[in-house]
Amino acid sequence: MNVLIIPEDFRNDQYLLQPLFQRLFAAIGKPSARIKVCNDPLLGGVQEALKPARLAEIFEQYEGMTDIFVLCVDRDGEIGRKQRLNQIEGEFGDPQTFLAENAWEELETWTLAGLDLPSNWTWQEVRAEVHVKERYFDKLANKRGVADALGGGRKLLGEEAARRIDTIRQKCPEDFGNLAKRLEAAA
Repeated sequence: MNVLIIPEDFRNDQYLLQPLFQRLFAAIGKPSARIKVCNDPLLGGVQEALKPARLAEIFEQYEGMTDIFVLCVDRDGEIGRKQRLNQIEGEFGDPQTFLAENAWEELETWTLAGLDLPSNWTWQEVRAEVHVKERYFDKLANKRGVADALGGGRKLLGEEAARRIDTIRQKCPEDFGNLAKRLEAAA
């Protein structure tokens, strides 16, 4: 099974998404699934990732090589973002399996859900923050001494968080947990 994860911008997101989805597919009984993060084309932002023409370009490029396409973007405080993703899923659902999900509020939230957080942070505060990357993730990367590592610490922290995939599913039920259930049904 070949799975293509489509991020809004692969340059840093790949370091979070690759280990999370590799571990998720192993957890749902598909350990041999080949997970690829789309790095061609570079979408460069959520607005480009939500354009049907850009997605059609990706589907055409990877047609025949991909069993499941998964679009992952940040919510960024946009209340209607999930509805827009549902519309896009409806446009592209056939003939390929295509699922779209937004992280609540940024992809870094999924990683933070799988990590031990500083004792003065509450999960409710992290989950409610729109600017998770700046307010929490970057601070944790600095505190842990990995901010200068690949992806601003995303590679190391993403791999560490992925080991606790069940915790991420539980702490992020509306987005990552929901996507996990849908992928389990589709795989």
